[in-house]
Amino acid sequence: MGNRMDRSGMQVDALLVDFVEQQALPGTGIEAAVFWDRLSQMAHEFGPRNAALLEKRESLQAQIDDWHKARKGQPHDHTAYKAFLTEIGYLVPEGGDFQIETANVDPEFTSVPGPQLVVPITNARYALNAANARWGSLYDGLYGTDAMGSLPPAGGFERGRGARVVARARVFLDEAFPVEGLSHSDATRYHVEDGALLVNDKPLIAPEKFVGYKGHPKAPDAVLLRNNGLHVELVFDRTHNIGARDQAGLADVRLESAVSAIMDCEDSVACVDGEEKVQAYANWLGLMKGDLSETFEKRGQTLTRALNGDLDYVAPDGSALSVKGRALMLVRNVGHLMTNPAILLKDGSEIFEGLMDAMITVLIAKHDLSKTGGLRNSHTGSVYVVKPKMHGPEEVAFADEIFSFVEKALGLPQYTVKLGIMDEERRTSVNLKECIRAAKNRVAFINTGFLDRTGDEIHTSMEAGPFSRKDFIKRKAWITAYEALNVDIGLECGLSGRAQIGKGMWAMPDKMAAMLDAKIDHPRSGANCAWVPSPTAATLHALHYHRVDVFGVQKGLLKGGRRAHVDQILDIPLATYRKWTPAQITAEVENNAQGILGYVVRWIDQGVGCSKVPDIHDVGLMEDRATCRISSQHIANWLHHGVVSRDEVMEIMQRMAEVVDRQNAGDAGYTPMAPGFDGIAFKAACELVFEGRVQPSGYTEPVLHRRRLELKAQG
Repeated sequence: MGNRMDRSGMQVDALLVDFVEQQALPGTGIEAAVFWDRLSQMAHEFGPRNAALLEKRESLQAQIDDWHKARKGQPHDHTAYKAFLTEIGYLVPEGGDFQIETANVDPEFTSVPGPQLVVPITNARYALNAANARWGSLYDGLYGTDAMGSLPPAGGFERGRGARVVARARVFLDEAFPVEGLSHSDATRYHVEDGALLVNDKPLIAPEKFVGYKGHPKAPDAVLLRNNGLHVELVFDRTHNIGARDQAGLADVRLESAVSAIMDCEDSVACVDGEEKVQAYANWLGLMKGDLSETFEKRGQTLTRALNGDLDYVAPDGSALSVKGRALMLVRNVGHLMTNPAILLKDGSEIFEGLMDAMITVLIAKHDLSKTGGLRNSHTGSVYVVKPKMHGPEEVAFADEIFSFVEKALGLPQYTVKLGIMDEERRTSVNLKECIRAAKNRVAFINTGFLDRTGDEIHTSMEAGPFSRKDFIKRKAWITAYEALNVDIGLECGLSGRAQIGKGMWAMPDKMAAMLDAKIDHPRSGANCAWVPSPTAATLHALHYHRVDVFGVQKGLLKGGRRAHVDQILDIPLATYRKWTPAQITAEVENNAQGILGYVVRWIDQGVGCSKVPDIHDVGLMEDRATCRISSQHIANWLHHGVVSRDEVMEIMQRMAEVVDRQNAGDAGYTPMAPGFDGIAFKAACELVFEGRVQPSGYTEPVLHRRRLELKAQG
């Protein structure tokens, strides 16, 4: 673990001490001794309470397991089950109506629906890409993906495809910014006259959608438009290879894309010790200070990436207009479960990682709060922390207390920290209104997460019987109810116009045509943000928010009341038809095993917490700990109920390890798992499956952390 230094009775990794004292604290007005004293106080006071909450999780799970065991072979009695969950305190009474009281929230959460990125904070280049993904080229997004039905040809620019891109972009402009008596495809001139945008001397049907321009009004370099809160920039340049061939000189259509971005310290990273936590914290510090940069090689060129500045325009009335050039950044802390050896407490135990994250990530954000200009993140004096994997209102209330302590310790006004509540655990779903109430002065974001939510569903009801195949779990009534109730309760609690109501990830970064077909359902559901896997996906997903007026949808939903109820969410998605063929069983386990192995081998061996992993059909899927959780819990469930044997699973794991080895053959840093199957990564993957039933809440972190530390100890 390297050297340690004594700080306020704690033994702290020397790398973390150096980072905090030499980089994070200077400029915050907080002395090192004061910081460590307060962190020590928090760790020692809140730690036992944190442990008690985890013990309650295990106690509730044991009681649920026993309830199902006692009724094995009997038809499921929903009424008795619900009464039992209420009796043990798993299901809490729903209180009266209320509205959240969160204040000083930035407009990206309150009034601008749009895409949201989630990115591993440990990768500086990815983090910068995400922060800079506030703006993206529609031309590039259409040309470079399968969004129009096919991939671009190899080699140089293909003019026919380019022409189709321009035509498709003009269709978008006609839909979002129609001109009186004219199509944008027939436009030859855009100019500004008396504060109005004219296209071939004709005005926009909704002239208020014109909000600014650059350059000379008679021949602007750029025109800024706004629809449903999102900006669109028309870029004019007759010297550009596209603009030179365009009758209006239109060289690009740039969309405001990733309105917000979560810088993730949790599911998409592998941070098991002080060294890796410092890497995460240092990148967050660079983003909050505004000086993070990354130099890298691309196509033989050395490039340096840094944060984009804001964009300046002239408003229609002639005044100056500045538009944000970066996504509003949130930081996702870890949940309540894990401890980390970066800091050892007075009794020699590890600090709860969530407590360490809370104090250090908010300390770092003070650098942004102190700014009055330049590359600011929050313009309203807020810090945005996503807190994942909380189980029920008591755990949300605990998080609220943690951040009240942190604010006091760091000299910040109470409720400076705004909280994102991930609705991804079953005890949170069924008690969502009370979870929101527990942090009603902080909530700036709620979000559904199908993968973690399904993993928890399987683990919670492990003893109830074998679950359906994964594709069929998605089709059951509970998931529709879960997604609908999240929006309904969010609206009921006053989140519209005050906070984000979000939806989960599109997991196939190479399937943009399919995303354009499917993901419009998220804004149509009343969600004012949804996760996408890349900056390009954010630009394409932004098209959906131009087509759908989310706040209009939310108003309609508020009038209609709740569309779903807790009873539907408590429907356990067990397999009702279990006459699977051996081939169907094998295919399901192979699919799960291949995904687990493809993810785990990179996590353990290379410290990569999120990556595009080819599935069994070589389709690239975004994998993180949530996908690993659902796959490992699914196999564990089928093993437990005898759908498949241990020997059969081991044979499949070994066979799929060979597939993963082949898929990674081009990676010089990859260590094959076959033919020995005795490496730490393969053992970790097997442990997740064969010991999955006894992992806390079915989480993968305990196994992954322990095994990566084992590998690092071997050097």
